[in-house]
Amino acid sequence: MSGGWTAILLAGQRPGTDPLASAFGQTWKALVPVGGEAMLSRVARVLLASPSIDRVVVLAQEPDALFTGDCAWLKDESRIATAASGFGIAASIARAAGTSIAPWPILVTTADHPLLTTAMIETLIDRIGTADVAVGVVSRRTLLAAYPGNRRTWLRFADGGWTGANLFALRTERARRALSTWSEVERDRKKAFKLIWHFGPILALRALTRTVSLGVAMRNAGWRLGFYARPVPLPFAEAGIDVDKPADHALAERILRARTAR
Repeated sequence: MSGGWTAILLAGQRPGTDPLASAFGQTWKALVPVGGEAMLSRVARVLLASPSIDRVVVLAQEPDALFTGDCAWLKDESRIATAASGFGIAASIARAAGTSIAPWPILVTTADHPLLTTAMIETLIDRIGTADVAVGVVSRRTLLAAYPGNRRTWLRFADGGWTGANLFALRTERARRALSTWSEVERDRKKAFKLIWHFGPILALRALTRTVSLGVAMRNAGWRLGFYARPVPLPFAEAGIDVDKPADHALAERILRARTAR
């Protein structure tokens, strides 16, 4: 698959002082440098280099305030637009989705994903199939085989443990139904039990007893809401590593140095 996708790049942050931004003397987390370059700039360059991505929309509370330093080039890039986020990520995405700024299909990712590669993006898009909504995930086995001891939020199902890859594909208009529940899921994204409960009580019970796979759970949960959802397992350990804390930052720096050496 090639071309036609809009990438919405989430570059805002939660209210209050972000600990990682503060540790690096920044107001905005998206401007924290990793591998000598602000995370926002690094992720935007990868998105623009991906064959499937036609345009990028930077979504943040004050997107223009981010276009400074390493990110100054973004304001002059013709394929980049901006949108101001309001109350809640899901509502902000829904407001832009399907408009001339962000036409379907839409890929959503985050600025704190500096290890993102075009291979991750293209693999996700290539494996969506006919799903209305697809979520990139990384298995516990894949991530820990490469980075033993790495701490993530794991959702445990019959087919093993999974963590998110900060990559979401919203392929059709029916994806709006998924956005309507996103805000509740986002609030519980670091609490595995509450997150699983959003699948509904029966599916949650099966998930907690590990008698259902992640794919079946997502498919059935989507059907309840009127859309086809599926996980897309990614074979890249780094897809499951975002940068939320100093330990993540140090790991990302080591990985980027190794990539450069190769």
